[in-house]
Amino acid sequence: MTDAIQITDSHCHLDFSDFDEERDQVIERALQAGVTRMVTICTKLRLEPQVRSIAERYAPVFYAAGTHPMSAADEPMATVDELVQLAEHPKFVGIGETGLDYHYTGESAEVQQQSLRIHIEAARQTKLPLIIHARAADEDIARILCEEHAKGAYTCVMHCFSSGSALAKTAVDLGFYLSMSGIAAFPKSQEIRDIFAAAPVERILVETDAPYLAPPPFRGKRNEPSYTVHTAKVGAEVFGMEWSEFAAQTQANFDRLFWKAAA
Repeated sequence: MTDAIQITDSHCHLDFSDFDEERDQVIERALQAGVTRMVTICTKLRLEPQVRSIAERYAPVFYAAGTHPMSAADEPMATVDELVQLAEHPKFVGIGETGLDYHYTGESAEVQQQSLRIHIEAARQTKLPLIIHARAADEDIARILCEEHAKGAYTCVMHCFSSGSALAKTAVDLGFYLSMSGIAAFPKSQEIRDIFAAAPVERILVETDAPYLAPPPFRGKRNEPSYTVHTAKVGAEVFGMEWSEFAAQTQANFDRLFWKAAA
């Protein structure tokens, strides 16, 4: 990899305690690897001040905030006004993560769906991208995204996409983006790679979801933004592109969707 090639980690969690002892070094390693921007994601709105402080401290770091679906039943319900107000911060670039997760928290499906619709309305009003977490809920996610899009357009990224081809097609048909995480680089993830390969490369982002889901050769270890490079190189293979070409394409895609970070 040359110094000229730059990419963006579109989704990480730099506020997590995993990074408390070496946050400065983690961000410096990312920069050295060519990961020149990172979007750190707040998953509980009461923690927004500390996530915001990280974005304010580090020039390459931007942030988004929302209520993670697995926390939707345990946290106060977000309001549209609350999210819209948070979005006034210059480094606040997305709404979420939100979504549906029935794998561990299916009993709170109704609350999750209510929370998701609130986040969608905030994305619609702010024109910032919605950041979707989807697990074991493909049909409901697709239905709600379509219903809400019919009420008024909004933009969206399916973060850490590892769902089925039908949900991928729905997202792409709505004009949304799919984000590749370390999962797409796992040896046994050929089905997911095939789903990505069927999507327009103009709709692809890359991410770590750090500290989770480290790609090979770091699988099983703590993930960090510098490892975005390893996932992105697999992405280049998936699309049959040169590494530099794929990196440039994902940069253009990120700038188009996360317009506030680009500006």
